Amino acid sequence: MVRRPVAWAVALVLFAEALGIAAVNWFLGVVVDRQDMSLAGLDPHMMSVSSKIGGIVFGLYFALCGLVALLVALRDRAPAGFGRMLLISAAVVHGLLGAFAWGLVGWTAFVFMVAVLGLIVLLLMTYDGRAGEAPAGAASGGGTGGTDGSGGAGGADGTGGTESAGGSPVTPPAAPTVP
Repeated sequence: MVRRPVAWAVALVLFAEALGIAAVNWFLGVVVDRQDMSLAGLDPHMMSVSSKIGGIVFGLYFALCGLVALLVALRDRAPAGFGRMLLISAAVVHGLLGAFAWGLVGWTAFVFMVAVLGLIVLLLMTYDGRAGEAPAGAASGGGTGGTDGSGGAGGADGTGGTESAGGSPVTPPAAPTVP
């Protein structure tokens, strides 16, 4: 119910953040280049180029994470494999950036980073257990269904089984009484 809107929101926020990070780092690179001052003997041109490259790399990283969230929103399926790892790493990055932002920038940047972290975690958690689908071990004919030839009389957990071999529910046997 809320999975798709959350995925769309995460995708939009990550794309906006990708553009913002790239633009801020590019601007900082231009400022350093126009200052023509060195910091502790470092080459200003190298600092400018490294700031621009860092902005492009982090912008592409957040754009790739936004693409994963967009694909989740379009397909309405949980992210798997590399995409899930990207979203988890983006959540970790936002947690770390939020911790640094609290001390360096202020509480408003911290609140933004924590909000994005919360959206990413919500995206990952809402697709964790899909509603309407049976858990992996409760598939028809598996575990408690009695497919071992016992006709459904012996469940794997010792309860006597709740399904027959055909998959139809049956009532469990009465509990034994003490004489």
